Amino acid sequence: MAVAVWLSAWGSCQEKGMEILDRSSPNYGPRRDGLKPKLVVLHHTAMTSAEGALARLCDPAAEVSSHYLIAEDGLVWRLVPEEARAWHAGAGSWDGGDDINSRSIGIELANAGPLDGFPPFPEPQMAALEGLLDSICARWGIPPSGVIAHSDMAPGRKADPGPKFDWSRLARGGRAVWAEGKGAGPGDWQSFESAAAAMGYGPAEPEVLLAAVRLRFRPWVRGPLQAADVEVLRAVVDGLGAGV
Repeated sequence: MAVAVWLSAWGSCQEKGMEILDRSSPNYGPRRDGLKPKLVVLHHTAMTSAEGALARLCDPAAEVSSHYLIAEDGLVWRLVPEEARAWHAGAGSWDGGDDINSRSIGIELANAGPLDGFPPFPEPQMAALEGLLDSICARWGIPPSGVIAHSDMAPGRKADPGPKFDWSRLARGGRAVWAEGKGAGPGDWQSFESAAAAMGYGPAEPEVLLAAVRLRFRPWVRGPLQAADVEVLRAVVDGLGAGV
């Protein structure tokens, strides 16, 4: 393995006042083609406990991992060196690039997801995530637009971190992008798909793409494409042009 193992089986360190426990996962390798992290991908574990998720992410038979795992009480485990390629994203693309594992840092949030009706993410967990994002994004020069959902880069295949995740909170702190749409009436599919591609979404069937965009920005909405769906994407894209 080209990347040196520098994590102890159990250890801890302080990062911006936040304690991080080191628990080394064997499930990682070198980033390919000289790629460096330009994205942070957020996940939920869809398991009933953080400890169960930790065991799975460190199980060589599972062949999955992430760089970090954050428990509901805010405890953070570091599982894979940021310089290495964790196995968290799988197939998908964002902003014209694939092999998201080589281009990203993965953060798992302990949350039962569909196993328990998509519970909300507790305050200690969100606060820990904000502190961790601040450090990661500063180290790698990742902008707010580079913090995405697993569902963003894999429409139709993944749905995490899910409808209860508070993207607007991250955006208010400058840690993600967010917009709201109030346009009435039906939307135009051509405009919707064009705006989605400009934001970073990869190719997908229109209805699948709509579901992914709504999961991120309008999870309470059902039914046909609306003008507000297009408005949300255009607002985000306009903001990116302004350097958001």
